Amino acid sequence: MKIKNIFKYSLIAILAIAINGCADEYLDFYPGDKITSANFPESEADIKLLLNGVYSELRETSIYNQGLFGFGILDGATPNAFNWGNTPIAKAGNGQLTSGDGQIVTFRWTRCYSIIYRANFLLQAVDEVELSDEARDTYVGEAHFLRALAYATLVESYGGVPLVNGLISAEEARNLTRATTAETWAQAIADYDVAIANLDADAPEVGRATKGAALGMKMRAYLYQGKYNEVLDVIDDIDALGKYSLFPSYEGLFRLDNENNEEVLFDIQYMSGENSQGSLHDQYCGTGTGSWTRGTRYVPTDDLVNAYETIDGSPVDPLDPYANRDPRLEFTVVVPGSFFLGYQFPNYIYPGGAYNHPGNRLKHLSTRKYRIEPMEDLPPSGQSGLNNIILRYADVLLSKAEAIIETNGNIDEAVTLINRIRTERDDVTITSLPMGLTQAEARERLRHERRIEFAMEGLYWMDIKRWGITQDIYPLEVKDHNGDVIETKFPDGYLSHYDLLPIPDSEISLNENLVQNEGW
Repeated sequence: MKIKNIFKYSLIAILAIAINGCADEYLDFYPGDKITSANFPESEADIKLLLNGVYSELRETSIYNQGLFGFGILDGATPNAFNWGNTPIAKAGNGQLTSGDGQIVTFRWTRCYSIIYRANFLLQAVDEVELSDEARDTYVGEAHFLRALAYATLVESYGGVPLVNGLISAEEARNLTRATTAETWAQAIADYDVAIANLDADAPEVGRATKGAALGMKMRAYLYQGKYNEVLDVIDDIDALGKYSLFPSYEGLFRLDNENNEEVLFDIQYMSGENSQGSLHDQYCGTGTGSWTRGTRYVPTDDLVNAYETIDGSPVDPLDPYANRDPRLEFTVVVPGSFFLGYQFPNYIYPGGAYNHPGNRLKHLSTRKYRIEPMEDLPPSGQSGLNNIILRYADVLLSKAEAIIETNGNIDEAVTLINRIRTERDDVTITSLPMGLTQAEARERLRHERRIEFAMEGLYWMDIKRWGITQDIYPLEVKDHNGDVIETKFPDGYLSHYDLLPIPDSEISLNENLVQNEGW
């Protein structure tokens, strides 16, 4: 059974506890048919209900909020993609964001602290219910894993934040101060360590965290801090599990019938249906129908398309620019002449083209990764059941290659890892990189490979910031199908304080101890 089947009940339970928690101060009896602090939790079933309530906060039913993981939407804040609207994620990608903006500025903060609160509540509740040692270890491990995800997302986004590792009152919350960036990362790592110690290689149910998921996210936490020796140590532990490998089809990685395959270390579970169990991913990021309610908002740019190599390393043919290209191009981007939804579009001038949102002026390209095909299988808006992959084994291989390069290790070993990404899949075989590269050359090739492999998966935003290359790639012009400039991202050059989001003004107004990030 997928854990997503029971997410919908969890928020009700949490709210009921909050509303009824003070009942014992006024009543001498408790209704047996309602959840109160006197009768909840009572059993392992109740603990599982609480656990599902924490997992449910990972799901992004409101994609436009650009939540925790952002799918490909975060690529809209990079040279990879263009967002047609005046949303905060678009502003984050062009230098117009302010601390008063909502959506990603506030959503990440509030959603992460909701996860932290629920995880803390669960950790307290497991001591109130009779459980087997094995079950208790699993619930404790998952709670720490989920809390680590929240802290990692917070520190990636805002830098150091308040650390809350127990249940506190509203008054206490208004007096919290920010921990340092190092302290916040240390908290995430500590939580991952507890998860690693308590979780098994296989989960009790599909979709729940495993030892491999905790190790993988710990690897990413070290990668984002530039702690490359630690990255290599964690990857040794991942490989020792003997559980993960590259899926043979790059295209198939993002299809419904291949969910939870051997490349996936952790993903967010969805199911189609009318009860908010699915996502809006196919509406906002995938190729739509060209309507106001069903069209791609976040569209790949020519800058991304031009980054794809040819299969054999030859120059791109200007008369047939999409021929002989890395197959990942057409698995990621709907380009002119592509087959899609059972039709071939001879040109990409709207409305015969990419079926983007009518408000989007970029009309010759669209997102193909995570698409739902064919047209007759397209679910109603908001009911996509396609899981969102958070971490896959390709990231482990490329993280290892990056760590080897940055620690000045065996460069040929790193290049061999990169070549696995380029040659091992049945549907992606392009020219191998040569041995004997310098460290600088290998670094350049590694960064290129990460951009291509994870295009429209939301990772490039963190990559370009942690690599410190933003000054080199901006300003960037985004052009439409006629070659006219739609937008210039960071027209005056990249502003360094954009490496972090601002603390939301709404949070600072509630707590005068919160100090705003520099530059905002």
